[in-house]
Amino acid sequence: MSIFDRFSLKGRVALITGGGRGLGFEIARAFAEAGAHVVVTGRTAATLDGAVTAIASSGGSGQAMAFDIADIEAGRAAVANIRKTCGRLDILVNNVGARDRRPLAAFGDDEILHLIRTDLLSAISLSREAAEIMKAQGHGRLIAITSIVGEMARPGDAIYPAAKQGLTGLMRSMAVEYGAHGVTSNAIAPGMFATETNAALAENPDMLAFARQRVPLQRWGQPQEIAGAALFLASDAASFVNGHVLTVDGGMSVQL
Repeated sequence: MSIFDRFSLKGRVALITGGGRGLGFEIARAFAEAGAHVVVTGRTAATLDGAVTAIASSGGSGQAMAFDIADIEAGRAAVANIRKTCGRLDILVNNVGARDRRPLAAFGDDEILHLIRTDLLSAISLSREAAEIMKAQGHGRLIAITSIVGEMARPGDAIYPAAKQGLTGLMRSMAVEYGAHGVTSNAIAPGMFATETNAALAENPDMLAFARQRVPLQRWGQPQEIAGAALFLASDAASFVNGHVLTVDGGMSVQL
């Protein structure tokens, strides 16, 4: 087997939350190109259908499941449905991340709980359900999309980093708990990416100047630049990588 064969996902089934656009879509598209059947989730059916159509137009295999990731029961049902219809689940990418940049004192308890449910509790539940399927198979890949802000703080942005750091802890814990069963658990920590959500920020002259100053590559990342890291961790090429956080930020987190 060549090294290139080890990056193949042929015959694998992958679930990518928030896979209709942005980083999630680029990950789903890369997995499909590598041979996986991808299941993309999100709240908007039309967006998901567009993603599946784009994947199919490139010769990939995909399907959409529309539900709100904050609905824990709906997520559990989605995993059960994938197991029933596809017969397996090999890769889970917890990609969804809701963000609300306000001072912590401005939040009510219900608002905090909703963000934590969306960004962290949903991923814990999906990971638990997926890991048990993978354990029975003797193989699996759990991947969480976290953020460099789990380690780097800014004023007025407390809850999102707290949830992302929680995901890091989850992946490390699951790496220990499920590693003996052939299931690896890792995270990807992106930096500044010019996704649809960040489009206005990425085009703002002040933020462009900020990127040139703070990022050694002196630019924002493009969404497709996340795909290689995700494909690596999902593939057999990363079979001995477990409990790791792969930072994809152009060097931002290491520059003083």
